[in-house]
Amino acid sequence: MANIKKGDLVQVISGATQARGGDRGKQGRVIEVLVERNRVVVEGVNMVTKHVRVGQTQRGTKTGGIETMEAPIHLSNVALVDPETKKPTRVGHRNEEVTKDGVTKTVRVRYAKKSGKDL
Repeated sequence: MANIKKGDLVQVISGATQARGGDRGKQGRVIEVLVERNRVVVEGVNMVTKHVRVGQTQRGTKTGGIETMEAPIHLSNVALVDPETKKPTRVGHRNEEVTKDGVTKTVRVRYAKKSGKDL
């Protein structure tokens, strides 16, 4: 079961600090998870400039120029944020029984582990 999914709030835990122009400490929502490459795309983190060739759409409007977009970041460099404390935390899994329409199923559920100190 994946620790980080699309829509999760994560925090960057490695790399250069924000004072040095990096992204460590920034929090953002996961836009996309690239499972085969072990990477995630986080909103507002790891911004890169991309030069797009000028083209024309069906309606005749010009496209292209310099765009800024988020680049993927490795899974090991982000940590899930605990919704209660708003601090990075480790993720655990536990089995819970869910009853739906009279049928009881055992489902694995993610939960934020409580730790005494920050990551």
